[in-house]
Amino acid sequence: MCLLDEVAQWDDQSIVCITNTHRDPVNPLRREGRLSALHAFEYGAQAAASAWRVCEPARPGTTAAPGYLAALRDGRLNVTRLDQIHLSLRVCATRLFGDRANTVYEFPYLGRQRSCSRGTHYQSCSCVSDDRIRDMTRDDVQ
Repeated sequence: MCLLDEVAQWDDQSIVCITNTHRDPVNPLRREGRLSALHAFEYGAQAAASAWRVCEPARPGTTAAPGYLAALRDGRLNVTRLDQIHLSLRVCATRLFGDRANTVYEFPYLGRQRSCSRGTHYQSCSCVSDDRIRDMTRDDVQ
């Protein structure tokens, strides 16, 4: 389940993704028609995994190792529901430190030009496939 629609930009320390899946009535994270703001942390984790994949692409003929969100620290929610945000969401992740196998990212999560949530998480490896990154990455982003 990938919740991100597009990788808008990235460099070796950060990534910016855009999504509209928070408004999708069949979003698999919805319960009773609502999408809790708690799921902002899943969006952030997926942005961090995407950052890892675009910066550390798998070698041809290999499969990326599965990834895990090992911890979330300093999580803050500034809204109660994501499905009530009518504009696209901008999901950013910035690598604070780490190596190829274990990395710590911070992610401010933006919608309507204000922060919806913020957190820092520890991620081990990656869980986004190269094919999905190619689908999400626009050709004009280098």
